[in-house]
Amino acid sequence: MNRHRYHDPTTERQARLLGWVSLGLGAAQLTAPRAVCRLAGVDDSTTARNAVPLVGVRELAHAVLLLGSDRPAPLVWTRVLGDAVDLAALGRVVASRSGGRRVRAAAVTAAVAAIAAADVYTASRALRNRNAARKGAAGKEAAPLEVHASVTVNRPRTEVYRYWHDFTHLPTFMTHLDSVEYDDGHTHWKAHGPMKRTVEWDAEVVEDRPDELIAWRSTTRGGGVDNAGTVRFSDAPGDRGTELHVDLSYRPPAGKAGAAVAKLFGEHPEQQVRDGLRRFKQVLETGEVVRSEGSPEGTHALRHARQRPAQPLKA
Repeated sequence: MNRHRYHDPTTERQARLLGWVSLGLGAAQLTAPRAVCRLAGVDDSTTARNAVPLVGVRELAHAVLLLGSDRPAPLVWTRVLGDAVDLAALGRVVASRSGGRRVRAAAVTAAVAAIAAADVYTASRALRNRNAARKGAAGKEAAPLEVHASVTVNRPRTEVYRYWHDFTHLPTFMTHLDSVEYDDGHTHWKAHGPMKRTVEWDAEVVEDRPDELIAWRSTTRGGGVDNAGTVRFSDAPGDRGTELHVDLSYRPPAGKAGAAVAKLFGEHPEQQVRDGLRRFKQVLETGEVVRSEGSPEGTHALRHARQRPAQPLKA
């Protein structure tokens, strides 16, 4: 989501101005508490004289929050809470005073009420902006996740390309795939995901340059896995065979939450691709996938808990 789409400069300026108000009030209450008490009509109260510096500390804390933040508007709610406490206390002061003290207390109460109204207005605007941003994020399609992986295979580029181009070979080294059916540039994929769930999708080859590149994109929408990617083949330096680079973008069926769950259960596409490329290298170089007796199912995060020390094979 564009974080600044619902950014309201006016609301932020108002919040910062309220931060300066807090700074001024806090400084006055800390440096001249007796004068503040006389102004508020509570100079006859020892409790008030002791409370005013504490209120000043609170105001300075508000100032630090509002003036030190890049987005201070949502923090104005902290001032609203302080306003409620102050107005309740001043209401009791007005009710219990008479004469000049009552007049001064009423005037201060009116001033605090005006500042409180500004606080509530600014905080409410910030809340509306946040709700609008959330609605915008909910209605906007999330950006695809990306995977990049590579491997060097000690085989000629033509041989590596030819083996990969036969898409029915993919399940032999991509163990999360159940099957891939290919027909004239169109493929149908079946794979198992986390929690033993099976997903299917159709894809088409959109670019095919022999010995150089294969590019595809999915054509299924809805319950499948929306994905696209390329596989690039190039000669490895020093006559060491072929460098194979895979670039994949995809949207998990359950969004980022689904991707997090998949990663937890060892089914994250980045892990699948990297493990698959290691097995692809083994198949091309040795003719089979090499597995430890202690981990017969290969590298898979969820199954690591079931690994055991390797034992000699029984005759």
